[in-house]
Amino acid sequence: MVIEKETPSYLNIEEDDFKRRINFLWDNLRSCTLCPRNCNVDRLSGKIGGCRADSRLFISSYNLHFGEEPPISGMRGSGTIFFSHCLSRCVYCQNYPISQMGYGNEYSVEEMAEMMLYLQKRGAHNINLVTPTHYIPHIVKAIYIARKKGLSIPIVYNTFGYESIEVLKMLDGIVDIYLPDMRYSENKFAAKFSAVANYVESNRDAIKEMFRQVGNLVTKNGIAKRGILVRLLVLPNRISGTIDTLNFLKQEISPDIYISLMDQYFPVYKARKYEHLNRPITSEEYKEVLAVAKDFNGWIQKTRSYQ
Repeated sequence: MVIEKETPSYLNIEEDDFKRRINFLWDNLRSCTLCPRNCNVDRLSGKIGGCRADSRLFISSYNLHFGEEPPISGMRGSGTIFFSHCLSRCVYCQNYPISQMGYGNEYSVEEMAEMMLYLQKRGAHNINLVTPTHYIPHIVKAIYIARKKGLSIPIVYNTFGYESIEVLKMLDGIVDIYLPDMRYSENKFAAKFSAVANYVESNRDAIKEMFRQVGNLVTKNGIAKRGILVRLLVLPNRISGTIDTLNFLKQEISPDIYISLMDQYFPVYKARKYEHLNRPITSEEYKEVLAVAKDFNGWIQKTRSYQ
C-alpha cells in the first residue's frame, strides 16, 4: 500500500522538547549508556567505551549512495553519513577500516548539520545515518540545527540493532525510517562473533520499540517516507538463525513487516580464522531461508543463482 506522508516528524517537535532531548543525551555521555554495553565511562572527559569513541565526532564519509534497498536509494540516492567506530566487533565486518580501526576525520556537530543540508541540496531522498548509535547526542543536535536551516527530508537510522530502549525513546518523532539489522537469534554467536552480550533480547526489544514508533514501511512513489525495514544477513552454518528471526517478526511484530534478506556474506577481516565463518553461504542454506522469507514483504537479494 502506498500512503502519502510529506512532512518528516522532526519538523513537528516543539523547540523545548528538542532541547530537552539534546540535554538528556549529552548528559548521558558523562556515564555512557547509549547502548546495551552500558560502559558507564565519562566520554566527555576523553575516556572511551566499547565503541572506542570519546565525545569527539568522527565521520568516515558522506555522499549519495545508490546501493541501498530500492525505497531507500530511489533514483536520486540516499544521503549517507558513515560514522567511524562501532559498538560491535563483528569478525566478518566488510567495513572494518571504518568500524574497527576508526578511519575517518573529526568534525563538529555544526559541520555535520551542513553535511545534511548539502546532501539534501544534491537531491538525496533521505539522510541515512550509518552506524549511528554511539553518536546519537551529536546526531540529534545536528538535526536540530539543520532543521532551522531548512532540512526537510526523512531521517534513516541504519543500525546493527543493539540499542537502548531509553535512548531509542529519545528518537521518537526524530527518526522517520528505522533500518536495523537482526543479525543473530542465539546470544552465544553474537558474543563469539560480534563481542556483544544479550544481543537477542536487546535486539528484539529494540525492534518492538522501533515498530511502536514508526510502524510498517510507508512509501510514496516507491520511496520510503516512514516505517521500519529489517535487514537479515544470512550467515553460513545457520549462525544467524534467520528462520527463527523471521518467525519472531511475523508472530510478535507484524505479519506485514518489510524485510531485506541478504546473501552477500563473504569471509573478510578476521572471518577466515573461524571454522564456521570461513566460507560464503551455500545454495542450500539460502534456499531454506527463502522458503520462509517468500511470504514476507520486502526485498530478496540474489547475487547468485539458486536453482
